[in-house]
Amino acid sequence: MLASLRSGDWLTAERLTVYPRLLLIGLICAAVWLVATSHNRIDSFGRPLGSDFSQVWVAGGETLAGEPATAFDPKKHFPRQQAEFGPETPLFGWHYPPYFLAIAALTATLPYLPALALWQLLSLPLYLATVWGYLRRSGLPRGPMLVAALAFPAAFVNLAHGHNGFLTAGLLAGGCLLLPTRPFLAGVAFALLAYKPQFGLVLPVALLAGGHWRTIVAGVATFVVMTAASVAAFGVETWQAFFASLPFTREVLELGAPGFEKIQSVFAAVRLLGGSVALAYGAQALASLAVLAALYPLWRSHADMRAKAAALLVAALLTTPYGFDYDMMLLGPAIAAAVSLGLEKGFAPYEKSLLALVWLTPLLARAVSGALLLPFGVAVMAAFFLMQARAAFAPAATARG
Repeated sequence: MLASLRSGDWLTAERLTVYPRLLLIGLICAAVWLVATSHNRIDSFGRPLGSDFSQVWVAGGETLAGEPATAFDPKKHFPRQQAEFGPETPLFGWHYPPYFLAIAALTATLPYLPALALWQLLSLPLYLATVWGYLRRSGLPRGPMLVAALAFPAAFVNLAHGHNGFLTAGLLAGGCLLLPTRPFLAGVAFALLAYKPQFGLVLPVALLAGGHWRTIVAGVATFVVMTAASVAAFGVETWQAFFASLPFTREVLELGAPGFEKIQSVFAAVRLLGGSVALAYGAQALASLAVLAALYPLWRSHADMRAKAAALLVAALLTTPYGFDYDMMLLGPAIAAAVSLGLEKGFAPYEKSLLALVWLTPLLARAVSGALLLPFGVAVMAAFFLMQARAAFAPAATARG
């Protein structure tokens, strides 16, 4: 068994074709059941369909009504969610910078369910495009490749929450794909990720290490324009409301309101194990510094860009205390990049088996962490990052087969 795990020979072509198909069928059935058992936009668990999207849509309505700052005030935003979806509806907080109000306002121009469906259908291709971008020259058959991308469990988690993981993966992984040939467009893509600033810590380190100055200039210019446009559209008081709401966001993280098993970070792992808030912040800081310290020489080296991109995508998850299982959408393009590199140059020992485990992790992370009180997701992501980062330190010594 150990030899099979080391070589990855257990991942036969038949298994790689059949298992994703079976999982995709199961996930589709789960999605159909979730919709079929809902009533008046509320699912059988008492949550709005697309749960987290509900507060985005409500925030969009507030913005269209000329009250964009309301989304940042829980005492005003929560009652409007309950007025829309019922008094028993769980409350979801708005934690985005004002940039995302533009998208929220667009969704609110439609009724809720069409807006939810259109939001996911328009953002899903961005994620699929990044997977295709890494695997299009791999020689893999297109059908099974598409099925594996759609069956990636994080995609279902993202759909169930109505979240923006497809957009996040499309921008960060898409920027990495564009970087070698379209540096200015890469900078624009990276800047657009400012609506989720917790994933941006890795970008300055990687881009400075690689000397990607045109991308940096384009990113900074885009960021300035975006910020000025948000002030012009929503007013400076909206930014003031955003900064005033940060203590509430911190409280949600520190108390683990969604459940520490759902938050996939080193911070949440320490809290899950019973550690104090101070200990959790200290562990997260050390982990973030260690990841950035490994990412810098990797991006400064002549390692393959696919290894750099995969490491960057995983590092974005490991360096923030505020990352959820739906944010694991970033692992999809990372797996695609690692598979593409492995098919061309060979896989390191245990790499195939680890990639299979990473692919399954969004399905298992919350359940395993909740049942066993073990930070399963963080441990798998750390192993994946180390496997990609090794290229910076021993590229010639890496045993491949």
